[in-house]
Amino acid sequence: MMISEKILSELERLHVNFCIDYELKNSCTFRVGGKCALALFPCDESCLALCVSLLDSYGVPLHIVGKGSNTLFFDGFIDKAFVFTSNVNQINVSDTLLSCGAGVGLVSLAAKACDMGLEGLEFACGIPGSIGGAVFMNAGAHGGAMENIVVSTRAYSRKQKRTVTITDNMFGYRDSIYKNNSDLVCLGADILLSRGEPQQIRVKMRELLDQRKSKQPIEYPSAGSYFKRPEGDFAGRLIETCGLKGMKMGGAEVSQKHAGFIINTGNATFNDIVTLERIVVDSVYEKTGVLLKREVEIVE
Repeated sequence: MMISEKILSELERLHVNFCIDYELKNSCTFRVGGKCALALFPCDESCLALCVSLLDSYGVPLHIVGKGSNTLFFDGFIDKAFVFTSNVNQINVSDTLLSCGAGVGLVSLAAKACDMGLEGLEFACGIPGSIGGAVFMNAGAHGGAMENIVVSTRAYSRKQKRTVTITDNMFGYRDSIYKNNSDLVCLGADILLSRGEPQQIRVKMRELLDQRKSKQPIEYPSAGSYFKRPEGDFAGRLIETCGLKGMKMGGAEVSQKHAGFIINTGNATFNDIVTLERIVVDSVYEKTGVLLKREVEIVE
């Protein structure tokens, strides 16, 4: 796919920041990835919708990226346009309701909520993702999840070519209306919290962060929990039971600290990671009869 001069001049006219042949590995927590044809950096929700509309009008395949914390990019050339939401980070507060752009980071939002004495976001204090990505996969931890606090989302409908408000986001375990409908692009979300005591919220967040630090291999690049939790069990427990903890494939490794994580020990390739994933899935299925399913989104 060639990015035409028409598209580039249109982006310039609309004052949208963009980059050709953008290096992807620095935009995901796995630190793996090649280059993409075009990267766009809209400044707010309206601009995000405009970017999607423009690319659609020219028939350019596109992919939306938040913080890339649950993503594995192919490390060759990806012939698509990538729209990054990092600058769509506006937050409007009305009492206990926070209206957030898709690029707002969960960690910073949890800290802001704490400072304002609002509770309900503590579970997200260690999740290195954005609002858009968290809504997309109904991110959760420590018994909390986005479905418990999101009252509505704003989306650009690629079919209707307009912004719509969604009150039923069809949340499920690591699932949402967005994950099952490529027509919709999440622009932002309204989050309802409740009043609390800032010091108590801060203590709870510190406890959760300490747990995360002691149990997860946060010192290595990864995409968090690599597999979904199988019903009635834990992926990490099954993987460890099968003797796969510490297994390596090139620069990829099943973490010795938490077997549910595949980590990049420094020079992992896309192929290293997906090959190790396949070995783990096949071994666990052969020994336990449980078929592990990937939680991480692969983009190629």
